[in-house]
Parts: sequence; structure tokens; C-alpha cells
Amino acid sequence: MSKIVALVDGSVYSESVCDHAAWVATRKGSSVEILHVLGRREGAKSDLSGNIGLGARTRLMEELAELDAERAKLSMKRGRAILEDAEARLRADGVEEITTRLRHGDLIEELHRAEADADLVVVGKRGEAADFATLHLGSNLERVVRASEKPVLVTSRAFKPVETFLIAFDGGKSALKAVNHVARSNVFGGLNCVLLSAGAETTESRRAVEGAAAQLKSAGYSVEIRTPPGRADTAITEAVTAGGIDMLLMGAFRHSRIRSLFIGSTTAEMVRNCHIPLLLFR
Repeated sequence: MSKIVALVDGSVYSESVCDHAAWVATRKGSSVEILHVLGRREGAKSDLSGNIGLGARTRLMEELAELDAERAKLSMKRGRAILEDAEARLRADGVEEITTRLRHGDLIEELHRAEADADLVVVGKRGEAADFATLHLGSNLERVVRASEKPVLVTSRAFKPVETFLIAFDGGKSALKAVNHVARSNVFGGLNCVLLSAGAETTESRRAVEGAAAQLKSAGYSVEIRTPPGRADTAITEAVTAGGIDMLLMGAFRHSRIRSLFIGSTTAEMVRNCHIPLLLFR
């Protein structure tokens, strides 16, 4: 049985993560592993005593140690509660095979362990500060998309049933990977497909997009080809904003792109501006 890894952090997006994971799992027949990672700073011991007398310092250090221990216990209790709520929501959504994993350490290290036998990672667009920073992407989102070796489904704030999906196609390796994924998967079976290739049309680009459409049609999909002129990010945004698109599939940024270039990249703009889930391929 295939496996989906759902990353939850207790934010308002965690419910959406569960609903989207359940949608994929029930259509695909997959199990779901819910992962919540406590950062190394949560419950970490720190020296706040400063330069004070030895007697007072000893007592203060004891109190700080007790406080650290209590914080660690509370973090563990909160983590278990988050996992229990997530499991209950997934079961209510019809998922039967569920495991939970609570870990303490680095998110990416734990993600690599969890995704070793998985074929999809699901993560929320924003984290616990979502209500206070509407234009700010989740602090761990870029790390997850860059580091994961599997496709990453970035969820919108609330789940909506998917009827039509759009593949942003540029003829590159990640775009071809998206087409191959859809052609082989039963997750998108019975759904409408829009294949969008933006920019100046050439004989080569036309041949590439028609080849991708033929592959999808042979897999049983109804495919609409769109070839708008102009920038890819503008064309994709306009298509999504116009309505009728419930999920966007596209290639993600490469490992070679330096961190400072993430802001302003097509991937980041789509994640930030689209109010629909994105399935990203590298």
C-alpha cells in the first residue's frame, strides 16, 4: 500500500492538510502517516542566570531546570493532542490506515525518514502565524519543498472538492514529471484537465504540449490545451483567478536556486497568490 505523509503543526492549516491528505488517500487507496516535529528549541535548556551570586545562582538554576522540564512536557502533550485531533479528522474523512509520529529534532531530517517509503508529502501553505501574516509563507514550507524527494501537495486554507486541475507545462523535466504522474495515477481519474503552456509559441513548444496532451488523453483524460502569450506566472494567475480551476500542478524551483532568489520566483508567486492547492514536482 502506498503512503502519504501529512505534516501538521496545530495551525488552522492543519485541518486542511488532513482533508487534502484524506482526499488523495481515499481515491488512491493509500495509508496516511501524520508527522508532527517538535523543534530543538522547544523545551531546550538555556542559561538565563546571568552574573549573580553563587547561592542565588544555584537556586535559580534549579528553578530554570524545573521550568525547562515543564515546558518540554507541555510541548509533548500539545504534540500528542495535535496528532490525536488530526487522526480523528482523517478517520472522519474516511481514511482507515493511519499512523502517527511525534518526533523531536529537525523537521527535514524527520521528513526524510518518514518519506522514504511514501509517494506524497502534504503540507499547509502557512503555519501558526497564518492569521497575522497573510502574505507570509510558512517558515518551513520552502525547506520542505526544496528538501523532499517526493511530490509535495501545498494545501489552501480550506479543502474544496477537485473537479478540474491545471498543469502548468513548459516542456521541462519537472513539468513532464507532472504529466507522467497524472497519466499513471488514479487520483485524478474522472477529473477535467487543463494543460497550459505560456509564452511565445514555437514549433518545438507546440509539439511538446501536444505530446503531453496525447499522453494524458491516452490515459483517459479530457484535456483542454491553452497557449496564452506572456509570462508564465501571469498566465497561470489569470487562469486560476478566472475560476474553474481547483488544483494547480507545476514544477518547483531547483536545488541550485539560491535562497535569496526564492522570493519573486514563479513557484513562490504561485504559492503565495493562488487560493487553491498546488501539487509541486521537482
